[in-house]
Amino acid sequence: MPSVKVWLQAARLRTLPLSISGILVGAAMAIKEGAFTWDVFALALLATLGFQILSNYANDYGDGIKGTDNEDRVGPKRAIQLGLLSPKQLKKGMWVTVAITVVIVIALIYTAFGQSSPVLSTLFFFLGITAMIAAIKYTVGKKAYGYRGLGDVFVFLFFGLVSVLGSYFLFTIKLPSYHFFGATSIGCLATIVLHLNNMRDRESDMKVGKNTLAVHLGKQGALRYHNILLGVGVMSWIGYLLFERAQPLLFASLIAFIPLLLHFIKVQKVQDHKLLDPQLKVVALSTFLLALLYFIISFF
Repeated sequence: MPSVKVWLQAARLRTLPLSISGILVGAAMAIKEGAFTWDVFALALLATLGFQILSNYANDYGDGIKGTDNEDRVGPKRAIQLGLLSPKQLKKGMWVTVAITVVIVIALIYTAFGQSSPVLSTLFFFLGITAMIAAIKYTVGKKAYGYRGLGDVFVFLFFGLVSVLGSYFLFTIKLPSYHFFGATSIGCLATIVLHLNNMRDRESDMKVGKNTLAVHLGKQGALRYHNILLGVGVMSWIGYLLFERAQPLLFASLIAFIPLLLHFIKVQKVQDHKLLDPQLKVVALSTFLLALLYFIISFF
């Protein structure tokens, strides 16, 4: 029986702060309108963590049984690759995670809407199920979308638009159009983390037929795409603050862009993209810092 430590290792805890960044931003938007509640916030966080852990287990399983995680892999070794978990054990872990997450999603929907909004409850339950399917299908199955260059689209949608706007809607049951700028920023930054991962693994992915967007674009094209994502992410956040007419203190969240500027300079200088692994942490933690600062300052 695998130990708790093994399951935590397979869950890749370092990815979790990025996954909750969208919830922090959506909650902060609700705080400023006096619609925030701690119970919805806590359940939204737990649901998002469930989605992310499921995704990590599924990626380990999918890449493991396909042979993508082999001796050519540059990034951290995974559970199947290290022999810590068998494919059968990891598959069971995925289904347990699905079951727990479904319960959390139902509790979240009931807490947010009660029994008065069956249409909204059904819509958000569908979104929750869709998020879990997307988490699994990234690498699992013959038509895994991560192997066809579509991973970036799904990360942008679920880590950005759905996470920020969905959590905000759970609190307020409304959706101002300018909030899309904030959601776009978080979505772009989250997509950069995935894309850096794919830039790092581009050569090894090519060998096994994992045709990520980085593979399709090539080395220079992948770098240009990275720069576009970063530029759109930064400008969208600034645009959001301006459209919102945010109080001056909220502009302190821009401090989080300082490490991103240093990151931009560093990536331009890296000749061998296999050396990009440390930059994943820089972008992930900068995104989390941006969201956390905005969340905390929103209480004032």
